[in-house]
Amino acid sequence: MEQLKLTQEWDKVFPKSEMVGHRKVTFHNRYGIALAADVYVPKNAEGKLPAIAVSGPFGAVKEQSSGLYAQKMAELGFFTLAFDPSYTGESGGTPRYVASPDINTEDFCAAVDFLSVQENVDPERIGIIGICGWGGMAINAASIDTRIKATAAMTMYDMTRVTANGYFDAEDSEQARFEKRKALNAQRTEDYKNGSYALAGGVVDPLPEDAPQFVKDYYAYYKTPRGYHPRSLNSNGGWNVTSSLSFLNMPLLQYSSEIRSAVLLVHGEKAHSRYFSETAYGKLTGDNKELLIIPGASHTDLYDQVDIIPFEKLKAFFEEYLK
Repeated sequence: MEQLKLTQEWDKVFPKSEMVGHRKVTFHNRYGIALAADVYVPKNAEGKLPAIAVSGPFGAVKEQSSGLYAQKMAELGFFTLAFDPSYTGESGGTPRYVASPDINTEDFCAAVDFLSVQENVDPERIGIIGICGWGGMAINAASIDTRIKATAAMTMYDMTRVTANGYFDAEDSEQARFEKRKALNAQRTEDYKNGSYALAGGVVDPLPEDAPQFVKDYYAYYKTPRGYHPRSLNSNGGWNVTSSLSFLNMPLLQYSSEIRSAVLLVHGEKAHSRYFSETAYGKLTGDNKELLIIPGASHTDLYDQVDIIPFEKLKAFFEEYLK
């Protein structure tokens, strides 16, 4: 496995809790990519604990929202793991800044591998939390990995839908997708000539005065001290342009109707992305599925606003289904 160089000082965008123990770890996925993660464990915990793996948002790192969620859920009694997806943050994999519906779904399954063999984890009580674009990956992981007993998707994006159709499905036509494919494949040629990969750019900076509210919300998180992190793609140069190719061709939620384990979708009432969760919920079956809409909340409120994120609901959900 690739040897990773992990930062040992506390460099999160949120304060460290004195209620939990914390350590850095590495594990690998089935493609051999080494992943970097933070483990959070309740202090003075005894016996085998229920465990939760957390990742997201899309283009973020574990020092941001996923780490906050993991630390908070550890305070509530769970063994938690916040990880950097393949090719990003402190995790391995080259070239850098690649996203893939397959590999990033596998990253969640690899996190379950790691959790399943920890001495103080009950392998029959493992859940996952995916935030933003990783909400869709989490649902996809739940549709393939029967070891996952409960899944929470927070302020979810379906990255395959938004890539193929644009925001609010405004580009939902074969011609629009054809033009995207032409541009992306032309970029492949340029990348190969140049011997490097062009970056798509992170959150727009400087912020245009006429930017949509949700873009302003992203800026307020990723480009200010509230959420900026030097390893975050959204805070800096963004993904490789050609990462979008695989998302054009591989619908993430194709088999979500076959998920038998519990799924909780949480979205803000005022989030521009709310329609992703509403559509995803409509595809789920069974009586252990729930859609929770948070009154007045925006998309990014569920990244880090601890007075808005329904942690007690998450605690109750995972306690019920990770018995």
